[in-house]
Amino acid sequence: MLKGFRDFMMRGNVVDMAVGVVIGAAFTGVVTGFVSAFLTPLVGVVVGAAGDFSSYKANLGGVIFPYGQFLNVLIAFLMTAAVLYFCVVLPMTKATARYLPKKPKAPKRPCPECLTEIPQAARRCSACTAHVEPLVFSAGL
Repeated sequence: MLKGFRDFMMRGNVVDMAVGVVIGAAFTGVVTGFVSAFLTPLVGVVVGAAGDFSSYKANLGGVIFPYGQFLNVLIAFLMTAAVLYFCVVLPMTKATARYLPKKPKAPKRPCPECLTEIPQAARRCSACTAHVEPLVFSAGL
């Protein structure tokens, strides 16, 4: 029983996931700190509310709606999403495209029986298993 548990814990993907969770938690603190220390006060300067909208309330029919709390959370969410996109996702996408280019896809054609896309050099359709004649290309094309 313990051998199975040990084997499970020593698998690479379990350890990788644990490291990812710990780094993700630390990165969350960094992004939250950046947003609260720099971006939220900047929004406050722009709108003149010192970055705190929690005191904004609406009174409608004797019921108080504290919409300022929602505004604080919404602005923090949008700024956090923007920071993650522009500082993490966009650079990683560009780096991946530059250093790990995608392989060109093999040209495809439709299967004459079921119209599923199959490679041009295929002799049999992978969906309906129909026999397909391979395409012959001339040297002039």
